[in-house]
Amino acid sequence: MREDSNTSILIYIVGGFVLLVGVIIFKPFVIVNAGERGVVMQFGKVQETILDEGIHPILPIVTSVKTISVRVQKNDVKAEAASKDLQNVNMDVAVNWHIEPKRVNEVFQRVGDENEIINRIISPAVSEVVKAATAKKTAEEIITKRTELKQEIDNQLRDRLLSYGVILDDVSLVNVGFSPEFSKAIEAKQIAEQEAKRADFIALKAEKDAQAEINRAKGQAEAQRLRRQTLTSELLQQQAIEKWDGRFPIVMGGNGVLPFINIEANNLGGAENKR
Repeated sequence: MREDSNTSILIYIVGGFVLLVGVIIFKPFVIVNAGERGVVMQFGKVQETILDEGIHPILPIVTSVKTISVRVQKNDVKAEAASKDLQNVNMDVAVNWHIEPKRVNEVFQRVGDENEIINRIISPAVSEVVKAATAKKTAEEIITKRTELKQEIDNQLRDRLLSYGVILDDVSLVNVGFSPEFSKAIEAKQIAEQEAKRADFIALKAEKDAQAEINRAKGQAEAQRLRRQTLTSELLQQQAIEKWDGRFPIVMGGNGVLPFINIEANNLGGAENKR
């Protein structure tokens, strides 16, 4: 009896060990992590079923699962193009994208995993879209209308990637460069424009100062004219009387100091008295 019990225990142990080894080797389940989707394949053929996050039982050997990330990813793509006025343009484009979760099996079947999507879809699409967009603008417009250029690249690239099941989240023009000769020409033009604006400001200020002087002179002349019109002989006489302190002016004569008397005024006064 004791030997039979030991034999049964040994069988259970060996059976459990074999089962554990079988589970490890054949993996009758799969775990899909957060931010991923599972593409189900039976004998290598992609199925319509898409596994969400979590643990899922599968049939070993017959069924396999490829996990694909559906998180937002960022890739920097270098693009070379030419402007409308035939200036060479070098551009660094930052692309934020992710795979449409409901089409992950279609994307994997048509294109492949994330690396193949970048190499086969995103990089060529960015290069072609940048060339088409920059060819419509001059080099100066690429600089001054950068927002419009970015929007055009964004719209065109979004439409191209969506047909492959890839959603474009955002596009950033990280760096836009030109040839050294053109960059120097742009810098010289900006300096010339700043100097011209400064000269215009100085000329305008001088013109305004001159106009102000003319206005002040006109105002002074008008004030003098008005004073001349209001100053009559009666008003001057009245002002003189109001300011007289009661003393006659003193003049120096040969015999000493004499009061200054207006003879003409006195004679006029006497004549009036005689009348």
